[in-house]
Amino acid sequence: MDLEIRHLKVVCAIADTGSVTKAAALLGLAQPALTAQLQRIERRLGGPLFERDRRGARPTALGELVLARARVLVGAMKGLEDEAARLAGGGGGLARIRFGSVNSPILGGVVHRLAAERPQLQVSTYGSWSAEELARMVLGGRLDFVLCGTCGGSMPSAEPGMVWRAISVDPVFVMFPEAHPLSTRAEVGLAELAAEQWAVARGDGCFGDCFVAACMRAGFTPQTIYEADSRGCLGLVDSGEAVGLCQAATRPVAGLTARPLAGAPLQWRLMLGWYAGGPAGGVADLVFGHAVAAYRELVARTGSYQAWLDDHPGFGAQDAPAEPVVAAP
Repeated sequence: MDLEIRHLKVVCAIADTGSVTKAAALLGLAQPALTAQLQRIERRLGGPLFERDRRGARPTALGELVLARARVLVGAMKGLEDEAARLAGGGGGLARIRFGSVNSPILGGVVHRLAAERPQLQVSTYGSWSAEELARMVLGGRLDFVLCGTCGGSMPSAEPGMVWRAISVDPVFVMFPEAHPLSTRAEVGLAELAAEQWAVARGDGCFGDCFVAACMRAGFTPQTIYEADSRGCLGLVDSGEAVGLCQAATRPVAGLTARPLAGAPLQWRLMLGWYAGGPAGGVADLVFGHAVAAYRELVARTGSYQAWLDDHPGFGAQDAPAEPVVAAP
């Protein structure tokens, strides 16, 4: 068997998703068929590319070597295909835009605005808890843009060649069930929550460490921290088992109340990312403009958060001209 680009895409997909099953779903293949294909690839290359167990698939030393070369080749082929498509279409820009998202509250608004403005544009989405995974998929030619968040001034991913631009800067709010005694307060001091248990959405950035550091500055170490997806966090808060940390620009949820933390000890930036050398750069300003507009629409629906923003300059939409940040090699 001779190796082809499609075989390298299989290796990249398994590494990016961390699972043969997830990779099969991403590629639209049956799991047994993908497993058999991986085995043929490994025989051709002379050894196993992944260590596989119930926790997923992790590259072996040989797998890391193959991945490093495969990402370059797959990215180059994707660039060739996009350039050829643009030339054949008269330079009219991308015919499709593929978004990766990590719990982004503006994903729906961005997709809706693009679909309304360009009905012929094909827009697709892929969800993950890992910004690093999505950045690798962009570099591998599987996605065009990433919508995600990061705390403080950090970047979601340091993958070389990724471009990041902040859509907004927001404080992190705390979410209570409406029956909680602090739910009616205009703002809550972090130290007042020392006895609480916490619900936090899963992610691969530094937010967990930043949260613990903020608590220690407030004089306590947080008790139990439940890590879950967004829906699971809402369930934990609604049950009264925990209070939740949430993005301020989040649509209100029935039965729950979000309140600012005094002094904004934690900050969250919504980010848009793309590959510096890819075709997405040609429409990045358009996508960024729709992202900011979707953010403003979301804030307008939250009511009380808009009032908070009026009293706290520097927070909110970051639509003033700014140089995007490119991750260096």
